[in-house]
Amino acid sequence: MTGTPLTWLYVPGDRPQVVAKALVCGADVVVVDLEDAVAPDRKEYARAATADLLREPQPVPVHVRVNALDGPLAPADLRAVAGLPGLSGLRLPKVTSPEQITGIAERTALADGGATPLHALLETGLGIEHAYAIARAHSALRGISLGEADLRADLGVRGDAGLDWSRARVIVAARAAGLPPPAQSVHPDIRDLDGLAATCAHGRTLGFLGRAAIHPRQLPVIERAYLPTHEELEQAEAVVKAAATEQGAQALPDGTFIDTAVVAAAQRTLSLAHGR
Repeated sequence: MTGTPLTWLYVPGDRPQVVAKALVCGADVVVVDLEDAVAPDRKEYARAATADLLREPQPVPVHVRVNALDGPLAPADLRAVAGLPGLSGLRLPKVTSPEQITGIAERTALADGGATPLHALLETGLGIEHAYAIARAHSALRGISLGEADLRADLGVRGDAGLDWSRARVIVAARAAGLPPPAQSVHPDIRDLDGLAATCAHGRTLGFLGRAAIHPRQLPVIERAYLPTHEELEQAEAVVKAAATEQGAQALPDGTFIDTAVVAAAQRTLSLAHGR
């Protein structure tokens, strides 16, 4: 993978054959799940199988979602995978405080003084309330995002629009803390590709960048939704070209007003497209 990751594919850690297929299916990042996707009686096997996989470098970045930080399984998960050559990041579920991030960062610090990249999942009202404090808790934290299934249950939200305030809160917190834009949470119906595309379009308008997936068939839909369209690329190229030939605020022939902020946005659009 080069450039900005747009697709994050979750696969159950207790199914090594599925993980092996996921590594070559085109996802930008593969997330091996030790938490919700694994039955209680398969947890130890999933942990051992994942550790075996990560003893060697992998063809794409591999993250591991560990079990609940306040439960009995997370310490063993962290000991098993932290520092292995094939691990690119840890995804921490149901984070509610910055202290959880600092504690995990200290426990997973690398022998050479480096840090294991951490990604926090905010899945409760308390996590949302502490979003900015969590986002700036430690330099090892590389991203925050939502776990919308658990958040729905925690908040008692019925319609999808009821999550938009929480989505915006996390997007703003990430930006304020200097983190990348969050990836959108999963679309749970793997057959509903039209619904996936529609909700990706909505997520993009809110400020998400990319999306988690639970099946390879979702990947091209997500990538298509989050990459700039032909029209957006043409507009971005026109803005950058105009800014290169004339300094200061100006208007394009079609009446579009451009200034420093518009130019910066156009440059991000081109960078995203050219980095794929």
